[in-house]
Amino acid sequence: MPASHSSTLVGRLEHWAQTIPDSPAVQYLGRAHSWREWYDRIRHLAGALAAAGIGAGDTVAFVDKNNLACVEVTYAASALGAANAIPNFRLAGDELTYILRDSNAKILFVGAEFAEMIASIRDRLGTVTQVIVVGGDGDEFESFLGSGDPVRPLPDVEPDTTALLLYSSGTTGRPKGVQLTHHNLTAHAEAMLSILPFHDQDCLLVAMPLFHVGGTCYAIIGIHDGRRCIFTREADAQSLFGGIAAGANVAFLVPPVISGVLAAGEQAIAALSRLKRITYGAAPMPLPLLRAALAAWPDSEFVQVYGMTELAGVITALMPEVHRDPSQERRMASAGTPIPGIEMRIVDPVGEADLPVGCVGELWWRSAQTTPGYLGRPDATAEAIVEGGWLRSGDMGRVDEGGFVFIEDRLKDMIITGGENVYCPEVERVLIEHPAVAEVAVIGVPDEKWGEAVKAVVVLTPDGSVGEDELIEYARTEIAKFKCPSSIDIVGHLPRNPTGKILKRALREPYWDGHERSI
Repeated sequence: MPASHSSTLVGRLEHWAQTIPDSPAVQYLGRAHSWREWYDRIRHLAGALAAAGIGAGDTVAFVDKNNLACVEVTYAASALGAANAIPNFRLAGDELTYILRDSNAKILFVGAEFAEMIASIRDRLGTVTQVIVVGGDGDEFESFLGSGDPVRPLPDVEPDTTALLLYSSGTTGRPKGVQLTHHNLTAHAEAMLSILPFHDQDCLLVAMPLFHVGGTCYAIIGIHDGRRCIFTREADAQSLFGGIAAGANVAFLVPPVISGVLAAGEQAIAALSRLKRITYGAAPMPLPLLRAALAAWPDSEFVQVYGMTELAGVITALMPEVHRDPSQERRMASAGTPIPGIEMRIVDPVGEADLPVGCVGELWWRSAQTTPGYLGRPDATAEAIVEGGWLRSGDMGRVDEGGFVFIEDRLKDMIITGGENVYCPEVERVLIEHPAVAEVAVIGVPDEKWGEAVKAVVVLTPDGSVGEDELIEYARTEIAKFKCPSSIDIVGHLPRNPTGKILKRALREPYWDGHERSI
């Protein structure tokens, strides 16, 4: 890495605009910018935001599928000491309303295909004073950007200023805004680059959703290192192969995407073989799928990563050499070892005593990557970040004698399906409102494509009469489709312990029997 360093996002971008101004920086839907051109766009956008009243401590928001404009808004807002909140575009209207109000966003950028939905909730958006449509026939973004006088010099922004606000669902059913600072994001980038450096001709394919750390924070790694990034609007086959054909040779993908490419046949497999490095994570990778991928792409490096939004992305990595080492076959089911700068503890979740090698406990982490907390939620922050700056992950795991981390279960009641976090209480809260439902338990069950699928186990009221399909459709009217059960079992009773707590492990066991891992 170059000796010069900046502790803010846009400061690093300025560095590349000065040192390699004419080198390609970013590309999206066939439109490309050099580092000088892109930095100029960011400065104009920052000027437009400032003229619209955005300053230090403010928030803007962006709702769309992947769009380079979202990254531009993140960098431009951060240059002013403001933050960009990026909600999941798949959320239902009421869910988006909550997040946009909670974030205190003043300006909302919305993709053209979501403009009608935003218009339907416009009167409930609280602090939002301006909505700017991005893309489509009614695009307002380019004229807004062009209206701003380029900001120069940039304001002094402290590294501990929040630059990014990503929302993580909570066990209470209401999302929490995870604040990520310039320091969090640059520390994550530098830690990853220290173990997985890029080379001069490397080009990143950014296909993961930008509302996810695997999208935005992955892109920040490439930008921080001065690497060309190709952004796709979606992670479908056509977009992926188009990005690879345009020159991308490293990518971060979720296991369902890898599974889909393998199922698509030889032509698709050959197209993905151009990737020299495939990093995967955000959802469980079944060992049979991993073995098939290693066989299909023998010349590609594979890296598994495990992480959290609250830690700006990656915490542990299973490196390429382990994937290809037959003597370490048993470690293929691990999440690898902590990346540089990450401290780890395995803790008894009840007594909070440290546990020895081989014992299962809650994973606690400490790092410069750790969020300062949840926006406006000191209670949730205090629960998650305890004395000494340790972040309680809510994941149960163990470590072997070589320091490899194995994720065994979740202390939190959460499902990861296709890389999306689904908190069971949120789904249960919706289903229990149906008049025919007396009790409900939501669990994750194995799914070949998505890693896990959402299943509900329901007890009906004595006079209740409702079928599986009707309940699923009912859920879809209340919450995002990816959170809704894909299957529902209607039973006579739910298993409980002597104190009356539902035994979800007993509900899950029949489905996970014979699998290498229970999540």
